[in-house]
Amino acid sequence: MMTTTTVKKLTFEEFLDEYPDGSGIYELVNGEIVRVEPTRAHKNVARFLMFTFNDEIRRLELDYIVDKDIIIKTLTADGEERGRNPDLSVVSKSLWNSNVFAYGAITEPIQLAVEVISTNWEDDYVDKLDEYQRLGISEYWIVDYLAIASRTYLGNPKISTVFVYQLVEGKYHFKQFKASERIISTIFPELELTVEQVVAASQIRKL
Repeated sequence: MMTTTTVKKLTFEEFLDEYPDGSGIYELVNGEIVRVEPTRAHKNVARFLMFTFNDEIRRLELDYIVDKDIIIKTLTADGEERGRNPDLSVVSKSLWNSNVFAYGAITEPIQLAVEVISTNWEDDYVDKLDEYQRLGISEYWIVDYLAIASRTYLGNPKISTVFVYQLVEGKYHFKQFKASERIISTIFPELELTVEQVVAASQIRKL
């Protein structure tokens, strides 16, 4: 006789309770805790964007904070709870400081989520796109600095691209930026930033 063991899927609250502190970055996907392993180049891009956003926040005295360690609660189309940890999150300072004794998890829509693309790129282009739209995140950046998504997204030839999705009446509308084009953002309307600068921040040198 064959027996099967069903592993109980974690809720978002259980995920937070069981989060392995101090040993990496994790997300809740399909009810399981999944470790996220970014490369140094990936971290270089995320860090560069964090400093760039932070400079803009300070220069214009905007009501935002930017952080790389914020977990947000999302829902799939089937109502499954997920815990996402964007490479960067921009959150209203007033929302963040409304409960400073709380931990990092947020259930409300944030202003901007940034995902720097890695080998599991379909997750960012499909699953997270749907979840972030469903949650109501105002703006979502997909930073494909390695141009590793399919030609369906990047065209032919494939080149480094930043996609900026903006929420309009509950639906994402996107623009894509390449090479020396200035990335247009509603969250940072005066931002002077090109895709070339983002790619250079990776510190990848062609041999």
